[in-house]
Amino acid sequence: MAMTVDLPALEQTAAPRAAAARWSRFARPVLGLVVPVVLALGWELVVDLGYSNGRLVPPPSKVFETIVALAKSGELSRHILATLWRVGAGFALGVIAGTLMGAISGYWDFAKRLLDPTVQALRAIPSLAWVPLFVLWLGIFETSKVALIAVGVFFPIYLGVMGAILSVDRKIVEVGRVFRLSGPAMIRRILLPAVLPAYVVSLRVGLGLGWMFVVAAELIGASEGLGYLLLDGQQLGKPAQILAAIVIFAILGKLTDWLIEVATAPLLRWQDAFGARGGQ
Repeated sequence: MAMTVDLPALEQTAAPRAAAARWSRFARPVLGLVVPVVLALGWELVVDLGYSNGRLVPPPSKVFETIVALAKSGELSRHILATLWRVGAGFALGVIAGTLMGAISGYWDFAKRLLDPTVQALRAIPSLAWVPLFVLWLGIFETSKVALIAVGVFFPIYLGVMGAILSVDRKIVEVGRVFRLSGPAMIRRILLPAVLPAYVVSLRVGLGLGWMFVVAAELIGASEGLGYLLLDGQQLGKPAQILAAIVIFAILGKLTDWLIEVATAPLLRWQDAFGARGGQ
């Protein structure tokens, strides 16, 4: 008996699914704004009703006014660009160093035994402990700031790459050896796809630490940057300026994290993971 396919019925079924997919892509970012918007509106209402004077924790309207004033004066763009440059340069250096050392330690057991104990000991040092040393070595200008951020980014990248390589399924590697893959071919066709998901996570963690370390870095004699804006607000008793800097930090951090997600998404399309189902 021949089997027929009702094309109009399939089209009618596909159309709602496509519409639902488009709505889902739009709804997810909006859903992420619910919590901060509700908290902001709630605090605005608390101050308006007189339950708090809003002096130490200004309402969102006052913070927004401060951001607008900084933008009109030109200060905001200057501080943002300075911070973005430092985070970008430190992130790039930390990623390069962490990827190379993590790959060497993960692929070569002798290097792991030789280097990993020292790296793990250095990882336990607080970020602020590096500040006086970098000032003595590199001065108070941009080099010391970028170096401090690079140190913060280095450790999660190193751990992520090394751990991902060490956790590659031994059976997959044996299959590569059975097919007589060369060293570069083994890395390109087996190790690299297996390591990529963990590497993307380590990039995001490293970027988050880069944004955290930039605040410590901008305490080193900085005259511009969002960290300087925070310190200036503290010294002059301007809580609205402090909160404005924190809000901008949060926005920039989220945007740069999203950029990493978007840039690496095509490399991970082959995954058939639970999170890739998008809640289907």
